[in-house]
Amino acid sequence: MSAPSHDIPATAAPPRPLRTLLGAGVGNALEWYDWSVYAIFASFFAAQFFVDDGTTGALLSTLAVFAVGFVMRPIGGFVFGWLADRRGRRYSMTSSMMLMAIGSLVIGLAPTHAQVGVWAAIILLLARLAQGLAHGGEIAASYTYIAEVAPRARRGLWSTSLYVSVTAGIVLASLIGAGASSVFGAAALHSWAWRIPFLIGALLGLVGLHLRRALPETDAFAEQGDRGTGSSAQSHRTTRDLLRGLAENRRSVARIVGFSLASTVVVYTWAIGLASFAISVKGVPATGALWATVGANLVFMATLPLWGRLSDRVGRKPVFLVYGVAFVVLSYPLLATLNDSPWRMFAVMVVALFFLGAFVGIMPAYFAELFPTSVRASGIGVPYSFVVAFFGGTAPYVLTWLSSHDLVWIFSLYSVVLALIGVVTTLLSPETRARELE
Repeated sequence: MSAPSHDIPATAAPPRPLRTLLGAGVGNALEWYDWSVYAIFASFFAAQFFVDDGTTGALLSTLAVFAVGFVMRPIGGFVFGWLADRRGRRYSMTSSMMLMAIGSLVIGLAPTHAQVGVWAAIILLLARLAQGLAHGGEIAASYTYIAEVAPRARRGLWSTSLYVSVTAGIVLASLIGAGASSVFGAAALHSWAWRIPFLIGALLGLVGLHLRRALPETDAFAEQGDRGTGSSAQSHRTTRDLLRGLAENRRSVARIVGFSLASTVVVYTWAIGLASFAISVKGVPATGALWATVGANLVFMATLPLWGRLSDRVGRKPVFLVYGVAFVVLSYPLLATLNDSPWRMFAVMVVALFFLGAFVGIMPAYFAELFPTSVRASGIGVPYSFVVAFFGGTAPYVLTWLSSHDLVWIFSLYSVVLALIGVVTTLLSPETRARELE
């Protein structure tokens, strides 16, 4: 059982905690910037890579490539999680960031279908597969890192910094899109200006790489021994040992799956994919949709620390339950309320993202608290990336396809069922607020 909050000793913060948070956060923001740009700008560059049938064919093909990129995420969670548990959290984070930046550069410079035919789609696909591999590793390492460096009594609050940085990346991508739309117009975005955010992402990746290389390694990992020479680290040097470690913690692996089913759909529907859906399906003007996304995500960033503080005070489970119950109740009315108004899109997004924050804000803390140090990164990265690949990555495609057949209510029902699974999983899970990470 967890100790009450007044029994939690004040854990000493690591040296220069602000620099540590900024280093991890800025790198995480840049990773998610590169990832989000694809979803936000899909409606603009779809016809550049696929034949446009005049309806939603090119967009659906582009979203399918977006979903295929998620296939690599479980592999990335496994590979980079293994690296994080063997070579260190910092090593894994810098490696995944480098791969993500390369993928963004390739997309920004990729030839179009008119220039090279089907090879344009193949190049786009390969770049997305590389980014999917990198993102699976990012989740595994960064969630583990921030939870291990945080003071125990403020771990929930510190964990919200990761999704503040994630949202900052989404906001930056949306700002660039809105700015480009305002300056160049929709025609230029469809023609060439869509490349700008991808090229900027590649350049910003160099900044993130520098910041992450300067981060200190966590004490929890360092205590296992230097680069796998300690007895605990040695136990996970091979793939078989890693699988054995995951099997020993199978209940925690199952909990992450149950927690994440609905959240991944919600994230990729409301935080990342909504602008493209609203522009292409609901008829929201491109500039208005992008500015609505910026505004809603700024509100989201401001509210995230509130959930972190609350979880440090009352526990992780009550906060997770607020999120789950909210989406059981709100999934249908939120989608049904959308129309061609940017202001309505903004209001609906604010409501959805506010309750989503109750999950994603404290997710790194809760997930990390379920595993021992020797298998923590892998234990987080593998199941979470698997769920994201099959549920989150397909969400924009499924929503767009169902909407094109006037079946949005099926997507709402789908979201409600997944949210109910999350509620049940939370009720059957332990409270971990006061747990020491060792």
